[in-house]
Amino acid sequence: MTSSSSPSQDTKRFAHAYPEGLRADALMEEDVAWSHEIDGERDGDQLDRSERAALRRVVGLSTELEDVTEVEYRQLRLERVVLVGVWTTGTAQDADNSLAELAALAETAGAVVLDGVIQRRDKPDAATYIGSGKAAELRDIVLETGADTVICDGELSPGQLIQLEDVVKVKVIDRTALILDIFAQHAKSREGKAQVALAQMQYMLPRLRGWGQSLSRQMGGGRGGLATRGPGETKIETDRRRIREKMAKMRREIAEMKTGREVKRQERRRNKVPSVAIAGYTNAGKSSLLNRLTGAGVLVENALFATLDPTVRRAETPSGRVYTLADTVGFVRHLPHHLVEAFRSTMEEVGDSDLILHVVDGSHPNPEEQLAAVREVIRDVGATDVPEIVVINKADAADPLTLQRLMRIEKRSIAVSARTGRGLTELLALIDNELPRPSVEIEALVPYTHGKLVARAHTEGEVISEEHTAEGTLLKVRVHEELASDLAPYSPAPAL
Repeated sequence: MTSSSSPSQDTKRFAHAYPEGLRADALMEEDVAWSHEIDGERDGDQLDRSERAALRRVVGLSTELEDVTEVEYRQLRLERVVLVGVWTTGTAQDADNSLAELAALAETAGAVVLDGVIQRRDKPDAATYIGSGKAAELRDIVLETGADTVICDGELSPGQLIQLEDVVKVKVIDRTALILDIFAQHAKSREGKAQVALAQMQYMLPRLRGWGQSLSRQMGGGRGGLATRGPGETKIETDRRRIREKMAKMRREIAEMKTGREVKRQERRRNKVPSVAIAGYTNAGKSSLLNRLTGAGVLVENALFATLDPTVRRAETPSGRVYTLADTVGFVRHLPHHLVEAFRSTMEEVGDSDLILHVVDGSHPNPEEQLAAVREVIRDVGATDVPEIVVINKADAADPLTLQRLMRIEKRSIAVSARTGRGLTELLALIDNELPRPSVEIEALVPYTHGKLVARAHTEGEVISEEHTAEGTLLKVRVHEELASDLAPYSPAPAL
């Protein structure tokens, strides 16, 4: 076997191959040409630079905990799930639709739905949500399908979670935890992540659990030594205190971010720019409609809660009036109140708008229920006084009878298709008619040296006519009172 050359020999060869002035340059080069004289006697194959820097995953070293009682703070990782719901009110079709929506939520979170069951009860069981007998049957279904998670179509109390997990022997989560997990996956902005984190901590706080030594008392009182001052707080109490401190910090950060967004809104109000908010059920096509109307380029995906962060874009009506169009977070039935509270500052875009475009999926089996769910959240954020236009989207895939029924029920409604562009021209004209108009109509001859006034008339008001003369620009506009007072000195006649 040929022995490899020593480092001193390699150095001598390198010094011989490169003159003194070129050695540093050669050492700095990323790829030095291979030579038999220098490299030929080395042992083994020489790896490329990318291969030397790469990490190679070693299979079979995972030590992930499988016992639910060993995992306290864990990220939801849904894989193979069984759905369970309790049918208390409404028809059987309503219960099926609710479970179908839960299945769509589970798939959005990354799960594979194996089975789903519904139980008819007057109210959920206080102990195990579905009763001890049905919980045992659910355990058999879990064993038969090989599921590792059970998702309940409702918000479970901490006691229900614990007792149902004790029976089925797999992880149990509820609808609220599932939606929070989806929001955590899809939040991209700093504010969105902070709002989701706050909602998750609010949900987690009453559900903290501990086992074994986790509940034991910590040493309290003095500086250590033999004499302690009695029992201190338990581990679970320490966790709760830390979570409360983090929640207080998160609320302060969200309040600071809210101030920045409020400054932008005040600037739009100062310039008298009307605002339109797009609200609606999740996956109803709000982002697609925003892209169609403004070319915003917002992510569009056939998934629930694909976009969470609000997007505000500038748009113009057919008559040339400038307004802002804001896309808001999607709503869903039984939206967790933790999320409503955490996203309240974001949802204020709806309450501060001049017009709401309420987008509903016309191809959904029960669009009326979507309308009711969204209006409940709109009522929670105090936006009931804002004018509303119901935009029935996906008209190309909807049943014509469903469209007729919706348009008969909702008097201020229009059917559109964001995919094909159907009805968008009529929608823009409807927005133009519904937006608040400036209150003062005035005619003014503005000198060319005061072009800023003409520009303000175009951006802040509604230009009825415009003519360029030798003395200046003759405008006939409808503007707000502040701009009317600035134009009054150039008006040949008093304002109407």
